[in-house]
Amino acid sequence: MRKLTPLTKTLGIVLLLMLPAPIVIVFGASFNGSGYIQFPPDSWSIRWYIEAFTDPRWGRAVLTSLWIAAIVATLITAISFLAAYFTLRYAPRISGWLELAIFSPLFFPHASMGVAAVALMAAMGIVGTPWAIILAHLMVTLPFSYRPIHVALRSVDPDLIRAAEVLGASELRALWDIILPICRSGILTSLLFTGIISFDEVTVTMFLIGPDITTLPVQIFTFIQDDASPVLAAISTLSVIITFLAILLLERVAGLSFFVQRQSG
Repeated sequence: MRKLTPLTKTLGIVLLLMLPAPIVIVFGASFNGSGYIQFPPDSWSIRWYIEAFTDPRWGRAVLTSLWIAAIVATLITAISFLAAYFTLRYAPRISGWLELAIFSPLFFPHASMGVAAVALMAAMGIVGTPWAIILAHLMVTLPFSYRPIHVALRSVDPDLIRAAEVLGASELRALWDIILPICRSGILTSLLFTGIISFDEVTVTMFLIGPDITTLPVQIFTFIQDDASPVLAAISTLSVIITFLAILLLERVAGLSFFVQRQSG
């Protein structure tokens, strides 16, 4: 391997230091004692965290985002697993076409997807309900769920399944005892990434909210148009902490290095 020059090393260090810089700025601004976002703070206070926890608007928005993200992550992971399993085992010839359809949401701007989602949900009569948001998030998160599960399923040795069938195990038993444990990393990665994407999704969701339901990202967007107080920095800091804890949980349960090895293999 070629040795890095001092200039290359310096640029690399600068870039690595710049990556967490926005988080550091938001974190510092959340403790600003004055009524506007400022970094570095001219005074220190936790009043904005107290407001974030005591204002019922933020509590409702956080809880709504959390339970919608949990439902979306669970449903889309199950759908992606069944689709990938069926394709690899029974219909490998249509795998390319299926992946093209699954990854098609990545080809369109979220704003256009939001307009299309409004038309679809209006025809179904569910605009302004949680089900409209859930269905839209399922479409948005599908590519991020299918890929890790597909990679994990491809790593399963077919001889293991054939051996289980020869020994008398049913397909369902082989699926439960052999395939699911091997695919644990891909399944957990799907749950994590789709949950985070659903929790943070704002563009499509803005088209589908109603007077009785809103999510945290939409609440932040609406709030910042009227009053850009440091409570937004406090809420953003808490969102980063939730994401970090989710990644830490994945590392504890499945291991990020295990997923990387699976994917690269």
